[in-house]
Amino acid sequence: MRISFLHTIDANQAIFEQAANDLGLSAEHLHHEVRADLRVAVQLAGGITSELRQAITRCLLDLSAEADAVVVTCATLGPAVDGLPHFPIPIVRADAALASAAAKAGGSVVVLCAAESAIESTRRLFETFTAAANQGPVTVVHVPRVWALFSGGDFDACLAETARAAERAYDIGATVVAFAHPWMAPAVSLIRAGHVALDSPRAALRAVMQ
Repeated sequence: MRISFLHTIDANQAIFEQAANDLGLSAEHLHHEVRADLRVAVQLAGGITSELRQAITRCLLDLSAEADAVVVTCATLGPAVDGLPHFPIPIVRADAALASAAAKAGGSVVVLCAAESAIESTRRLFETFTAAANQGPVTVVHVPRVWALFSGGDFDACLAETARAAERAYDIGATVVAFAHPWMAPAVSLIRAGHVALDSPRAALRAVMQ
């Protein structure tokens, strides 16, 4: 299976490759495109304009030329996937795949979100899926220290803090904990035994495989 990825953060390439390896997918069949410029443009415009939607669609068309599926790993670009014209291959939103997996798991969902700007869009997305599955509630927990550590380049401390935040969520009654950002995924292995968090790289790749 040939899979192309549209990223906006360089670090996510290795994280999705590790997730693919864990699921038995060969790295030689993965193609990565990093377009930080698209994320910046959306942020500066305050949303996805018609012009930006066209630019993202052109990028996805290029990526789909030699792939069996394309994964959009950035939540900022994710909404551009909704309402796309017919594509010959699946275009998967990583954040939507994660929300779907959390809804299917059922119970009380806690989503850890590091970027303040993504809190409301993350809540709306997860609530859409949990409502459709007649599940809930959904609580989005802002973890600003995780974002500060990530932005400062202290990735080990960032992941340790992410794992601690997940454990706190389970301690107060969460049924499912989900990581809103792909770069949080390595923290899954740091959570104490007995608890598992959902991450978007594995959720997206499982959706592609299905």
